[in-house]
Amino acid sequence: MTAIKRLGFGKKKTMDMTQGGIAKNILLFALPLLIGNLFQQLYNLVDTWVIGQTGNTAAFAAVGSVGQIINILIGLFLGLSSGAGVIISQYFGAKEEEKANKTVHTAMALTIVMAVIFTIVGILMTPFALDLMLQADGAGEANPVFKEAKTYLTIYFAGVTALMIYNMGAGFLRAIGDSQRPFYFLIVAAVTNTLLDLLFVFKFNMGTAGVALATVIAQTLSAILTLITLFKSDTCVKLSLKNIKFEAFYLKKIIKVGFPAAIQMAITSFSNVFVQYYIASAVIPGRLTSGVDMQTVVLASWTAYSKIDQFIFLPIQSIGLAVTTFVGQNLGVNDTKRAKKGTYLALGMAVVSAVAIIIPIMIWSPFWTSIFNDNPDVIKNSAILLRYISPFYVCCCVNQVIAAALRGSGNTTAPMIIMLSTFVGFRQIMLFVISNYRSRELGPIGMASPLGWLACATTLLIYFSRFNMSKTRIVTK
Repeated sequence: MTAIKRLGFGKKKTMDMTQGGIAKNILLFALPLLIGNLFQQLYNLVDTWVIGQTGNTAAFAAVGSVGQIINILIGLFLGLSSGAGVIISQYFGAKEEEKANKTVHTAMALTIVMAVIFTIVGILMTPFALDLMLQADGAGEANPVFKEAKTYLTIYFAGVTALMIYNMGAGFLRAIGDSQRPFYFLIVAAVTNTLLDLLFVFKFNMGTAGVALATVIAQTLSAILTLITLFKSDTCVKLSLKNIKFEAFYLKKIIKVGFPAAIQMAITSFSNVFVQYYIASAVIPGRLTSGVDMQTVVLASWTAYSKIDQFIFLPIQSIGLAVTTFVGQNLGVNDTKRAKKGTYLALGMAVVSAVAIIIPIMIWSPFWTSIFNDNPDVIKNSAILLRYISPFYVCCCVNQVIAAALRGSGNTTAPMIIMLSTFVGFRQIMLFVISNYRSRELGPIGMASPLGWLACATTLLIYFSRFNMSKTRIVTK
């Protein structure tokens, strides 16, 4: 009972980031996000680890590879939800609470409609996307990775509504400076997911279906806790069933700000399916010692690298989310100087945190990869990927923080254009050139992504140095 009370349902837990120390505001907001994101990563991470302990390398590769397909739809939704968050944060900063509340109800109506669409589309698109990503060439169920991935994705998309409700609701809370309760809810969900993973896989022998079901149940729990908080809230994000409806004025603003981000995230995720296509076609030099076929080893190696990638990315992503709210609130009171100063300070914080993580990752890369899979071929090749790619996470700091500041100001078009040009266009060109004219080995092909990060960081820094934040404020329009 005491633990439930600490969740603070209905209590006002806002943070006014227009006043006080900039570094303190960003740190206090980002820390719960960091820990919360850490627990959120446990969803797929624990799924992958549990499957990895069963010795089924195909299932391990499948569970670790499905993220790119999930992110095609979820990225589209998260982009739109980020638009709602920017608008709410600027209205909150400007003390326009009625307008913030109407934005909340319009955004929740949009979430419900999109949840129905995404459930249907996700289930229907799964076999086609897997066929492309895994180069199954119509083999379907005959491909061991395809079969396991299809099982996971079908169950996941059947329960995707809960994930969407949580993310939208958590976005509402973060927009008003409340990063604590979304963090609490993720802890509860992550613990639930872990316990159910162990139960379903090791006790009931449900395999891939078990870890997918555990994830859906955990996400549903976090969605329920978020909805309870919003319905009982005494802030501008308070939900009321009768008020959940579309209001054209606010829907137009959400789409105007969120649509470019949605397109960028969805297309980038779709392009990652092609990245997976190139990865699946990669070769490993030398002789394999584990007796597992080459494609499965390649996909499993990429999966192990990807799990560690998510942890390196956590502090960078958390600081970026804090910057979006910080910039949004400060532009709500037209304090452009403070918004820009906070952006550069946050960028320095992100770089320091990334370097602190990168160094031990590079030194002990075989150890970190062995946590997720004990296959010697997988350990060797995923460690190579880590050593090649890790230094480029400094570029990710620039990409996340600067893009977050631009979105917080209401400018989502520029980061969309820049990121699509580099993450999609430039990276796909590099993948084609490297795989066809340089090498088909896993290491060189894996370098296409960090080269895209470098191109993006350079372009964003040049653009932001000349950008006038005050021109894109929402509350003045």
